[in-house]
Amino acid sequence: MTPKERLRLATDTVTATQRQLPAAIRPLAISVPVHFEEMPQAHLLEDGFEPDILGLFSGEPHGETSDNPLPAQIHLFLENIWDYAEGDLAIFRDEVRLTYLHELGHYLGWDEDQIAERGLD
Repeated sequence: MTPKERLRLATDTVTATQRQLPAAIRPLAISVPVHFEEMPQAHLLEDGFEPDILGLFSGEPHGETSDNPLPAQIHLFLENIWDYAEGDLAIFRDEVRLTYLHELGHYLGWDEDQIAERGLD
């Protein structure tokens, strides 16, 4: 699958996932930009993230503020997700959905335990 095809499929999957969210959080989810990248950038690897990371939330969680706030963003690393799915389209879509929801959980302020309790780990 080409990077362009992965991007289209991932975009469609995230959009469909957002439509299925409860009405109370749908506007919050839609407000967070999702960046579709093939691989993590070098600065993330230098910061200690694994090269096979599937997704990342960066910025301020909803409702939190700091002196130097960064905008909330979700990053999905499509080549890594494709490799994880071993070329299976259904697994790729499922993992895009799961990874997106996992990172959205971080935006909502959930820690790893709260994310795991919801089956999003």
